[in-house]
Amino acid sequence: MAPGISGEIAGESKLYDYEFSDEIPVISLSGIDDVGRKKEEICGQIVEACEKWGMFQAVDHGVDTNLMVNMTRLARDFFALTTEEKLRFHMSGGEGGFSISSHLQGEAMKDWREVVVYPTYPVSNRDYSHWPDKPEGWLKVTAEYSERLMGLAYKVLAVLSEAMGSATGLAMGLEKDALKNACVDMEQKIFVTYFPKRSKPDLALGMRHTDNGIITLLLQDQFSCLQVTRDNGKTWVRVPFVPGALVINLGDIGHVSNFSHSVSNGRFMTTDHQGVVDSNSSKLFINTFLFPAPHATVYPLKVRDGEKAKIEEPISYEAITMRKLKDL
Repeated sequence: MAPGISGEIAGESKLYDYEFSDEIPVISLSGIDDVGRKKEEICGQIVEACEKWGMFQAVDHGVDTNLMVNMTRLARDFFALTTEEKLRFHMSGGEGGFSISSHLQGEAMKDWREVVVYPTYPVSNRDYSHWPDKPEGWLKVTAEYSERLMGLAYKVLAVLSEAMGSATGLAMGLEKDALKNACVDMEQKIFVTYFPKRSKPDLALGMRHTDNGIITLLLQDQFSCLQVTRDNGKTWVRVPFVPGALVINLGDIGHVSNFSHSVSNGRFMTTDHQGVVDSNSSKLFINTFLFPAPHATVYPLKVRDGEKAKIEEPISYEAITMRKLKDL
């Protein structure tokens, strides 16, 4: 088992959440690059998880544990800086940077947090003037982290591509780069989110949502910070903290919902979820989002025998995004 990720900000107790649950699949990716039965078993588990949940926790995923430790440690060091120091990187006037949280302004607001946003891919989107230069080394670590997670995301998308069009999900369907290529110039953004501990954590629940993209990779830091629902909010399942794991979640673009259309023709799920905090500790999590290019065409890449395409004609990803925002 991989070691836990980083420590709490000075002055807070170091606690671990081992509230493990078997509802969200935990899948070892050890052997996914091999050829043969082992790889087929792993791919089958990934496909099944994405059909039932649209989400799973990946362990043995190849992203170096020390890199994950450094990413979370340096993030906590940044959020421990003074307000004045953090505001030097405010995202006004640019796409990336630090977002002023409501608690710094003394406002009562449900979605109560601090966020640093890194537009990381394409590389031409990077505006390093909005990337924090404190703590020392975080910029370099973030660049490496984004590269490693891009590679892992492509690996999962390759598994789903090969499963699409197959009746069983195990036989070859599309080419492994089908989903990647459908996104044209893949965009990546990293959101580093910090929730201070609160005396009334119910006032700080994140907004219930699905991710507006194709795939998200979440790094939880020592504590469970996410809950999901598959029955329209009647019951919620806590996604447990698994040391060294990355939570992999499909976005809207992989499913058919009220807001978006599907490249998988509704085969793969997307799950409503929200961030959670508590009164015992602060919480940090790092989301790496992958988005299609705005002009990418969304339409089922493969329709299985006996099925019909769930949309009548192709639509651009930008149009889908605008439709979802309009319906919020």
